[in-house]
Amino acid sequence: MSELAEPKRARGRPRKTEGERDDGNRRQALISAAAQLFKLQGYDATSTREIAAKVGMQSGSPFYHFGNKQDLLLAVMVEGMKQAIARQLAAYGQATPTQSARERLRSLIRHHFDVLLGPDSDFIPVMLYEWRSLAPAQRKAITELKDDYEAAWIPVLQALHDQGQLQAPVGLARLMIFGALNWSVQWYDRRKSASLDDLTAAALALFIHVA
Repeated sequence: MSELAEPKRARGRPRKTEGERDDGNRRQALISAAAQLFKLQGYDATSTREIAAKVGMQSGSPFYHFGNKQDLLLAVMVEGMKQAIARQLAAYGQATPTQSARERLRSLIRHHFDVLLGPDSDFIPVMLYEWRSLAPAQRKAITELKDDYEAAWIPVLQALHDQGQLQAPVGLARLMIFGALNWSVQWYDRRKSASLDDLTAAALALFIHVA
């Protein structure tokens, strides 16, 4: 009796299993679930077991994707900042050459309120609440992303300062504007408060002087 021939192997990389194909989606699901729970309950009060349960995973599954809970917190903040930067670039790219510096600032403020308070806005509030829970090296990585995000504001604020519409020094104005806008996550209730357009108009009136 002759020996059975070995089945031919497909060329190229081995085919991924169902679980491997879904790794990216499962990692993203964990990040989104963690953002929601960290925002709602706080980082210290949220366990990885709760995060895993929210996305239908076993309690140890998050550690396949993240070394520990602190790494997952970092991933939440990185995801939030990358989304904010991408959306800001898209919004800023719609500006016309004739748009005034005041209108560009209005667009930046409105976008920032979307990041803080709009749909899918769990990520950045977690960064604001839980900054101190990161390790120093992790804070450095987030600071670099935050600086990239805020860099788009500097030439706009400088133009307004040059025109006499922004009275404060640009560096201090940037810090104070972000401080005021970011504080809205503490008090804003979309069911009771003004619309995000109303908040934008009020913020612009506070920051910019029109002769």
